[in-house]
Amino acid sequence: MDMQRQDDIVDLLVIGGGINGTGIARDAAGRGLSVVLVEKNDLASGTSSKSSKLIHGGLRYLEYAEFRLVREALIEREVLLRAAPHLVSPLRIVLPHHKGLRPKWMLRFGLFLYDHLGGRKLLPGTTVANLRTGDGKDVLKPEFKTGFVFSDCRVDDARLVVANALDAQERGAEILTRTKCTALKAQSDHWLVTLTNHPGRKTRTIKAKCVINASGIRVDEMVEIALGRQHEDHLRLIKGSHIVTKRLYEGRHLYMFQNPDGRIIFAIPYEQNYTLIGTTDAPYALSDGPIEISQAETDYLLSAASEYFQTPVRADDIVWSYAGVRPLYDNKKQSASAVTRDYVFDLMDTETPPILSIFGGKITTYRELSEHAMAKLRAHFPDMPKRWTAKATLPGGDIDNADFDGFVTQQAKTYPWLPAPTLLRLTRSYGTRLNLVIGDAKSLDDMGQQFGGGLSAREAHYLRTYEWAKSADDILWRRTKCGLHMSKDERATFTSWFKASA
Repeated sequence: MDMQRQDDIVDLLVIGGGINGTGIARDAAGRGLSVVLVEKNDLASGTSSKSSKLIHGGLRYLEYAEFRLVREALIEREVLLRAAPHLVSPLRIVLPHHKGLRPKWMLRFGLFLYDHLGGRKLLPGTTVANLRTGDGKDVLKPEFKTGFVFSDCRVDDARLVVANALDAQERGAEILTRTKCTALKAQSDHWLVTLTNHPGRKTRTIKAKCVINASGIRVDEMVEIALGRQHEDHLRLIKGSHIVTKRLYEGRHLYMFQNPDGRIIFAIPYEQNYTLIGTTDAPYALSDGPIEISQAETDYLLSAASEYFQTPVRADDIVWSYAGVRPLYDNKKQSASAVTRDYVFDLMDTETPPILSIFGGKITTYRELSEHAMAKLRAHFPDMPKRWTAKATLPGGDIDNADFDGFVTQQAKTYPWLPAPTLLRLTRSYGTRLNLVIGDAKSLDDMGQQFGGGLSAREAHYLRTYEWAKSADDILWRRTKCGLHMSKDERATFTSWFKASA
């Protein structure tokens, strides 16, 4: 980025390159506002790439009477299905009835609400299944005879963040990664902002009429930087951890398991060859150090899954794990599971120029959150156009009739030389932007060096050029999940190549 420029002035400075920050940047840029987004690390490097990879209404939130949140999330499932059919896809969920836990009538009533609360149109409704028949009859223990089957969606969370950043940029926003907001000084009608790029430590000063504080677990810290003093702590940090195991069962359906402690976990088909199991709810403090799964959380997930699966899930089945911290609004509930997943805004605009801080939120409702954030700022931007994102596609999502399967078939004819698993991953990742990745390649050799897991030099060059990838991990674990499919030596080879080709 250009450094030491003093004359920049923008409508919005967005701090945070997660799903909320990129969603707001996209929405604002699409309304004609000038936007700069800064992220101190990589896009989606925090909580936004550490989710359960689901777009869902949150069935269990009904128990906490979070009806508005559930309704909003249920509506958003279908909005996102249309906007990004390459990144968001329908998913059937099997909820086995556990005789010792929630009774059948309660599950039926909850699922009835779930089917009808959000005006479902595209997704099939709930059915009842005999779990002792069909291909899955031996997956679960014999005592689990009946299951309820309902709908939600899966998502590539990190790529959804990148898609929003791409759209924001195409609409005029400036996206700056590896750039930290190191100072905020209130002036009469704007913020004087110091941005520091790393590792170079170069600085740039801009003026911003408004600041959007979407910095996740650092949201309170950014407010204190702006005010120059401590303020009331609004955050409740909850760590959620996941394990990835070798594939535990056939089929594309997800299992939703109830636990005696009242929580639920998911077992989700993941990356063709694996099963993703999560999540936990563990208190976290910034002083706790690195965000990683604990042995207690690992044991909890293994035990909870083994309560249902006929073949116990063991530690040596685990091939990867990850953990993220949810920056939730503290509603003073004792149970971590009862802390609201709804989002809360804190707008300060009396003593200082406007700064809007965002607490909580779900990846499912990020688009609606973005609209609400812009509504909060309408008094400061009275000529701002109306909302627009509900019917707009995300980059790569302009697939005819949102027919993803038909799109894959079409691409297989266009690129018959691509191995089927690689073609599926590339179409899922890039949608109609696939042609930008492949360029003029006419064969696998034209894609350049093959690093394993279907990752090629040409794809890596695309990600560096167009998608802000600045390290090997940005590509291996966020822009793609190829690192999961590669050996340790293959990952090391790619890392060396990436550094050398910079």
